[in-house]
This record gives sequence, structure tokens and C-alpha cells, in this order.
Amino acid sequence: MARPGGPVRDVEVGAEAGADRIISQMARSGGFEARNMADGLDILQEMASDAACLRFVSFVGAVVSTGLRGIISDMMRRRMFDVAVTTCGALDHDVARSHADYTGGSFEMDDAEVADGGSHRLGSVLVPASGYGPLIEGRMQEYLEEEYAAGRRRMSTADVAGMIGRRLGRGSFLREAAGNGIPVVVPGIMDGAVGSQLWMFAQKRPDFALDVMADAELLSGLVFKAERSGALMIGGGISKHHTLWWNQYRKGLDYALYVTTAQEFDGSLSGAPVREAVSWGKVARGARQATLHAEATAVLPFLYAALLSRLGGAAGRAGPPA
Repeated sequence: MARPGGPVRDVEVGAEAGADRIISQMARSGGFEARNMADGLDILQEMASDAACLRFVSFVGAVVSTGLRGIISDMMRRRMFDVAVTTCGALDHDVARSHADYTGGSFEMDDAEVADGGSHRLGSVLVPASGYGPLIEGRMQEYLEEEYAAGRRRMSTADVAGMIGRRLGRGSFLREAAGNGIPVVVPGIMDGAVGSQLWMFAQKRPDFALDVMADAELLSGLVFKAERSGALMIGGGISKHHTLWWNQYRKGLDYALYVTTAQEFDGSLSGAPVREAVSWGKVARGARQATLHAEATAVLPFLYAALLSRLGGAAGRAGPPA
């Protein structure tokens, strides 16, 4: 049900206006997605300030091919979240970008020419073919052999993410997550280059196994004891749904912000706004929740800057709530 608002106010932007001040004004601007952005900032602030809240962040892999990787890395560095849920593509891009440069392209490029030039096109980003598949294959086989030699025979997806993160350099979100004890769970890990290399490794080391049940044990151990929980969900698909799915076991998220460009008319999970999850018990009935229809790389840097401005130095903590 829509909630009533006060009079529509004009947004005033001066030379000294920061992101926090501008977004705060948007709550009263009557702008169509502006209010959702302002509500989203309030939700993130409340979630970050709630010491008893288990904080999730989920995101699609494509954003890691862009500069938004830096925002995600900083979130991990500041311990803004307690657990991350993402796709295999996020791992792929984090490995590749740690060793090779992606370049800017455009949506209108001729894809045959892109391929002839030795690149893959991901929207308006060009991924060097030599710095993606072959690079990830070589690195993953090297990493896995080192773990195997150390006696490792079973790994969860969180273990795989941590293994990679401990070997990557500055800028990697996996490195920051691993260094701060933040598990990164990848429920669809076989749908990507890293997952394919796990399968390839198991062909030559038949006693090596991927243990997805261990990820379930990890998440259940966090969710079942959480007094409250919240999530920032960047994009849809399996990472969004896995976050919602696990939170139904504690009567749903108490805080939820979903940033998406998908529409709900086709009944898809990606198009479903946060409020639909209330009917499934994945978001609590009284939750602070909003769905922001916007492209994440365009809005998240401003939301995050405003959030940091509000929180000052109080964003992180030593670990998830006891």
C-alpha cells in the first residue's frame, strides 16, 4: 500500500551539496525513482547501524567487469556486510581483471569485428580473450594444485572464493573479503570459467570434490541465530534468490534494498520487486524495504558515498552478530 507524503519540494543543488544532502532531498521531490533511492539510503543506514543485524550483499557477476568492482571491494574492506552471495562470473572477472585490463567499448559495436580484434563484448565493456578464458584456466589449475598438495580434498564455494582471494592483489573484492573473514557463496558456481576449471581439476584428481552442502551449513549457521537480517541486492538472478531463500528460515529479511532494471510483467525472479517476497515469507511483513529501478553502475556509487557520509567511521565491525 502506498504511503502518503508531504508536499513536493524542489531539489536544490549547490556547489557544496554532497551526495547525502541531494539524496535526502529526493525523498520529498516527488520524483518517480528518486523517492525509492532516498528510502534505499535510509534502509542501508539503518541496516548498517543495527548491531544485531546479519548483513547480506548479493550481486551479479557483470558489475565486476566495471568500475563498480571498486565499490564492492571497499564494502568488503570496511566490513559493511557479513556475507556475500554472487555468481561465478564475479569470480571470473575478479581473477581476470587482477591480471589483465578490460577496456571501454560501446553497445553499438560490430561483434564480429570485436571477435576478430581478440575481445569479447560485455555490454559496453571489452574483455580481452587472451586475458579471460586461458588466463583463468591457468591460474585456477595452479591454485587448485597448491591446495591439493597441502592436503585439501573437498572445498565449498566459499572455500574456493577464499582460495582465490588470498592469491589476488589490490583491487580484488575476493582479496578484501578473504582478508576480512567475509564468506563469498556462489550457488551457481558451475556456470562460469572458475566452475569449469573445478570440474577439469576433478578429472585428473578424482578424489577432489566440490562440497555445496558445506555452503548450506555455513549459511544456516549464520541465518538461524540472527536476531535480524538485511540485504542489499544488486541485480537479480540466482544471487538475489539465494539470499532471499535462506532468509525465509528466519521469517524473512528485516531490511531489504533491491536495485534492478528488470520488470515484473513476465513473472521472473529478477523482475519481482522486494514486496513480492513478502508473500513467500522471504521478506518480513514489517520490513524496511524498497525496490530501486535503476542501473546499478550509475546509482550505487552515489548511494554508497552518501551512506559513508552518514556513517562516518562506524560502518564496519569485527564479525557477524553473535
